[in-house]
Amino acid sequence: MGIEPILTDSAEELRKADKVIFPGQGEANTTMKYLRERGLDAVISSLTQPVLGICIGMQLMCRHSEEYDTDCMGIFDIDVKRFVPTQHAEKVPQMGWNTIEDCKSPIFKGFEKPEFVYFIHSFYAPYSPSFTIATTNYIQPYSAALHKDNFYATQFHPEKSGSVGERILKNFFEL
Repeated sequence: MGIEPILTDSAEELRKADKVIFPGQGEANTTMKYLRERGLDAVISSLTQPVLGICIGMQLMCRHSEEYDTDCMGIFDIDVKRFVPTQHAEKVPQMGWNTIEDCKSPIFKGFEKPEFVYFIHSFYAPYSPSFTIATTNYIQPYSAALHKDNFYATQFHPEKSGSVGERILKNFFEL
């Protein structure tokens, strides 16, 4: 995409960045412990430039996670829940392609219909009329993406979602 990223856990670098991506892979409790030990939970919450949380990044931007009963950053006033399968065909984690719908945000500019994106997760943010900007359905409907002020977040992985994910990232970088 012609962007030269900086991979950092430096508070100074994060504060001076034009945009911040808070990526995700991992487990809520260990990741929050890492962030708290470095004061990065407070730094991320105080950023004023556009921030994009991805997967666990999105979940940690919520208030609390059922994953090891973890208090998170509270940017989004939502509690993250564990998927509870109701039938054999519902495997956890959700892994693979699913559609996102009801997309309403500048990061979804140009989206006219449901689009396929790539998910891999065992926890989800329930639908919130205040913050949900895209939905999906696996076991039950839930938030595929959230937005509040300068904070955007996706449960799915745009970087693994082909041209659709590239469009989302391009829209984010153009904010």
